[in-house]
Amino acid sequence: MCYVFAGQDPETYSYQTRSVRLGGHSTSIRLEAKFWEIVEEIAAAQDLTLPRFLSQLYDEALEINGEVRNFASLLRCSCLVYLTGAAKDLAAARHLEAAPAA
Repeated sequence: MCYVFAGQDPETYSYQTRSVRLGGHSTSIRLEAKFWEIVEEIAAAQDLTLPRFLSQLYDEALEINGEVRNFASLLRCSCLVYLTGAAKDLAAARHLEAAPAA
């Protein structure tokens, strides 16, 4: 079973660093290549460019939590939420909460 995981192309888990602008400041984010692929997929699913998605996610996390301690970890966990389908469940729940009572 571990051969499935151990046999991955090393390029998928090699780090890639990208420069972005978050909260008006230039910074760099270092993620494994596979995570960048998934983040790009999430952005496309939201009809956003990657820079716009990253900026919006950062701004919303800042608004909700008051700070963003580790944005790279937030991105990795966002990928997991997306891949497990939990994002759809959360979005549906938030939509129900926001719906006016009939």
